[in-house]
Amino acid sequence: MDILFIITSLPYPPNTGGAIRAHGIIEGLRLAGHTITLLCFHEGDIPADLGITIHAIPAPHRSKSARLKTLLSTRQADIATRFYSTIFAQKLINLLTQQTFDLIQFEGIEAVCYLPLVKKNQPSAKLVFDTFNAEYMLQRNIFDIDRKHIKRLPIAVYSYMQIGRIRRYEHEVCQIADAVIAVSEEDAVLLRPLASADKVHVVSSGIWVAPYLQTPPPIDMHHPSIVFTGKMDYRPNVDAMLWFVGDILPRIHAKMPSVHLYIVGQQPHARLAGLKAHPHISITGRVESVLPYLYSADVYIAPLRMGSGTRLKLLEAMACGCAIVATTIGASGLNQQVKSAMILADSESITAQAITDLLNHPQKRDNMGASAREYVQRWYDWSAILPHLIEVYRTLGLEV
Repeated sequence: MDILFIITSLPYPPNTGGAIRAHGIIEGLRLAGHTITLLCFHEGDIPADLGITIHAIPAPHRSKSARLKTLLSTRQADIATRFYSTIFAQKLINLLTQQTFDLIQFEGIEAVCYLPLVKKNQPSAKLVFDTFNAEYMLQRNIFDIDRKHIKRLPIAVYSYMQIGRIRRYEHEVCQIADAVIAVSEEDAVLLRPLASADKVHVVSSGIWVAPYLQTPPPIDMHHPSIVFTGKMDYRPNVDAMLWFVGDILPRIHAKMPSVHLYIVGQQPHARLAGLKAHPHISITGRVESVLPYLYSADVYIAPLRMGSGTRLKLLEAMACGCAIVATTIGASGLNQQVKSAMILADSESITAQAITDLLNHPQKRDNMGASAREYVQRWYDWSAILPHLIEVYRTLGLEV
């Protein structure tokens, strides 16, 4: 097939959750012999010899005043225009004029603003919306957390105003798309009321496990160590770390004063700046690879209180053999046997006790890590997931 992918950022290298998912799908289809064209936002060099055709446009910039105007003067979801660019749209029209595609897939809600344009200019192509999240529910979860803190009330009001707008927007694009892909059954339940039920399919997120099995060179870290990874300007990740440091880490330090927390990920938000002075916290910023930190972690944590979809950070940690403590929300989207290879805890006291117990019992950590690695290889390697995606394409009448 000739396939066009539309995504808001270049997924090479795959160093964020959305990029890891898009990269896995694109590479899997490329290796299966399909012809891939990618249209994305990107500035700078593009890796050579990827085996696909890439068209990159500089990302648009929407000022805070423009976003505020949209918020106050329209009923439009902010996310609907966040990545709209007339230059990008014209490039897309040119591509659709010059080439006929069997399938056009939109990766994430921020890319799907171009769906009506594609429908108009190449109605013969099958259109797939790969959702990443049930976005309206993500906003509702964020609102429920932020409204409990007086300093976050302005952000909570913003999220509250977005919930209904995003749900209407998701409904509109789900109606236009030929197929809608949810990353978990939990998300599918939320998305099916927005589209005909048979249009929504579940294709889990995954990773290519093999690269994670190669032990990286060791790095110098303090021990006992707790590690968290993620894009650190993403609101659920910021909230997770502020909650963990404020309400959980002191309970751990009361029993084990030398425990060191590593927050690993690009673009740390200004709200995390105050943590830098803490003697037992390191905020790394962007790193070339998270693997050295995962292999050096005594315990990996995912104390997320908001969000949906599948946490690819957990799959990475499992592939590296980490012992994991996560919240129920953090582990959402994973199957039950995979969840059994980690400890799920939602309260401050139980989370602190679970981490302290693991830090004191290295054999238990090793056993958990071995089970986690086995399960992620069995169910969440892309080789196990891609056949489900192929089946979705077949339901659209495509010869795959």
